[in-house]
Amino acid sequence: MQEIVNIFVKSIFIDNMIFAFFLGMCSYLAVSKTVKTSAGLGIAVTFVLLVTVPINWLLNKYVLSPGALAWISPSLANVDLSFLSLIMFIAVIAAIVQIVEMTIERFSPTLYYALGIFLPLIAVNCAVMGGSLFMQERGYSSIGEVLAFALGSGIGWFLAIVAIAAIREKLRYSHIPPALQGVGITFIITGLMGLAFMSFMGIKI
Repeated sequence: MQEIVNIFVKSIFIDNMIFAFFLGMCSYLAVSKTVKTSAGLGIAVTFVLLVTVPINWLLNKYVLSPGALAWISPSLANVDLSFLSLIMFIAVIAAIVQIVEMTIERFSPTLYYALGIFLPLIAVNCAVMGGSLFMQERGYSSIGEVLAFALGSGIGWFLAIVAIAAIREKLRYSHIPPALQGVGITFIITGLMGLAFMSFMGIKI
């Protein structure tokens, strides 16, 4: 249990997708103009991570890893399908994103049109793909650890985009040099927030 809590906290603060790895920056910069829209996208990304990472972990464990097919037949113990990992991960992510897109369009048309092209682009959001690749690289041993990592990564990305959106809303009333207005000042603030999040590296659970 302690290891699951440790993974969850690390995923939010220490290994934050935005501030530690700068993954998902395109959506982060483009959508973070208002808190409402940012929160909607953050929830959607969190949901996609929470669904796709465990599914991809099961695929990796029981189908794609070297010798993973031994549970079907001992004769398949030498089969290695790891070269299909990227294709399979992408297929799972694209399918889940399509379901999320249709659901949001059905129940929240306002949010659907506010997110625009960046909703279907969750399928190619490197934070979502990075979640599955980190899961594979770190070799989590149980579904509980995978769920903790996925949820923590999603919450970390959600906090990052909502925080920068809140700051950008306040910046409208600030005097910013013309050369830094828009994306320029956002990059600077993101760098400062990344430095601030580095302080969490001292946490020992």
